[in-house]
Amino acid sequence: MKRIQELNKEINDMTLKIQQEHPALYKYLDENPITIANSEESEINIKNLSNWLDSLKQLLKHHIEDHQSSNIKK
Repeated sequence: MKRIQELNKEINDMTLKIQQEHPALYKYLDENPITIANSEESEINIKNLSNWLDSLKQLLKHHIEDHQSSNIKK
């Protein structure tokens, strides 16, 4: 299992990639329903960070797929 530092780095790298390569998508990151410590009982842990990273990857994947399919239709 990954350590918290590794997950934080991957999250940072993924966020930076989205910001630089997909700026149209970047503006929606604040609206992402998967957040860390979104309630009083939540804590930052490996599971929460892994879920956050997975949500970023899925968001990017769906954005790329949607963008590619809209380019094909043109």
